[in-house]
Amino acid sequence: MEVSSNGKRSIHCLRYLNSRICKCIAILLVLLIVRAIFFPSTLSFGWTDDHGLLLIRNLSPFHGSNFGIRIDKFLEVPQIVWGLNNQKIAFARACLTARMLNRTLLMPSLSASLFYKEVERLEPISFDKIFKFNEFNSRCNGFVRLGHYMDVSNRAKMIELPKGSGRKWTIERDFKQLKEYSKEPFDQSEVIRIVGKNPFLWHDHWPVKDYARVFECLVLVDEIANEADKVISRIREVGSEEVTGAKSAKLLPYVAVHMRIEIDWMIHCKKLEQRYNMNQICSSKEEIMSRVGNISGTNTPTVVYLAVADSLLNDSSILDGWKEGLLPFEKKKLGIDKIYKKYPYLIRSAIDYEVCLRADVFVGNSFSTFSSLVVLGRTQKLMKAGVAVGELCSRSVIWPSYAYNILGDSEGRPQKWVANMSDISLQKISYGSNDTSCR
Repeated sequence: MEVSSNGKRSIHCLRYLNSRICKCIAILLVLLIVRAIFFPSTLSFGWTDDHGLLLIRNLSPFHGSNFGIRIDKFLEVPQIVWGLNNQKIAFARACLTARMLNRTLLMPSLSASLFYKEVERLEPISFDKIFKFNEFNSRCNGFVRLGHYMDVSNRAKMIELPKGSGRKWTIERDFKQLKEYSKEPFDQSEVIRIVGKNPFLWHDHWPVKDYARVFECLVLVDEIANEADKVISRIREVGSEEVTGAKSAKLLPYVAVHMRIEIDWMIHCKKLEQRYNMNQICSSKEEIMSRVGNISGTNTPTVVYLAVADSLLNDSSILDGWKEGLLPFEKKKLGIDKIYKKYPYLIRSAIDYEVCLRADVFVGNSFSTFSSLVVLGRTQKLMKAGVAVGELCSRSVIWPSYAYNILGDSEGRPQKWVANMSDISLQKISYGSNDTSCR
């Protein structure tokens, strides 16, 4: 009887093991055993409730993982400084460095004020006061990731990664150092803190398309975005008023010109021309006016918004001498300077960036980081609209951009300008170039 009873139990168990549920459990057990044997330190499982989904908590540290970025290993970087677009580049470079180490970037401080040498006068401002934190992580999901300092369990045990400097600190040495810190024993640390210079000055190891992907994830907080909308609406309204003589529901197109003629810029660009032995960097006020006036296909009258430094707002001469049909306006003449005055430098610059990005025509200086990032954004916009790479420089392309510091043809037009999305680094955008990809 006992043998018969055991036999029945065995048959019952075999039938149960053949069930689908039992097979799944068996497969999962085998996978866990294999993982424990071959990958004891690279994967650990857990959950995150960011979106109410079951996720792998700690992902493979190898670059290019299909799973995403680890959320329990972090990278801390120095405060990000200088101009708005220098800060955006520095932030993207920090993100891509964290991606290389397969770490979450701890939300860095930006700088609301603009001081290049007086570091003690820098006014820090949190990243999420300018850009949407959750929107960034949603758009960049699986590529790069931002984290809060509250996510760190033990900041006392972080290790430091000292950034080298000087001519002997080559791009090869920098890359080798990053690779070393992506492995044991450094990789065991919960937080790696990079110490040294501003991330804008770090060596660049990534192609333009990687930076562009990070930039696409940057969305202004509602307050700043709404202010930019007000400015753009006012510019278009002014165009309608000039044409019809009264307020109109029809909002007209506008040209945005990033006009760099302030004294500190002219000193800087003259030095660049001497260093590079070229004369296509600086442009006088008269040269800018002439070349913008020669752009073909612009209907007149057209409002020209002048994105200029605050120091030029009291210089009425920048509004004089434009070609007939071009109607120049700056913040003060538009009556929107009160919007800008409410905010520190960084936010004022962010508003102007949006105004230039969304202009029907943009004209800037190819050695200006601000202009260069505007053109990168506009190039991305064209490609998303379905414009083929070979057609980006076409005369009939929508939302054209031009470099007024480079003569485009014998008729005095500025050079057409698009970003080269296949460049292997951000060098030309970061430091300027006379290569506009439209020669």
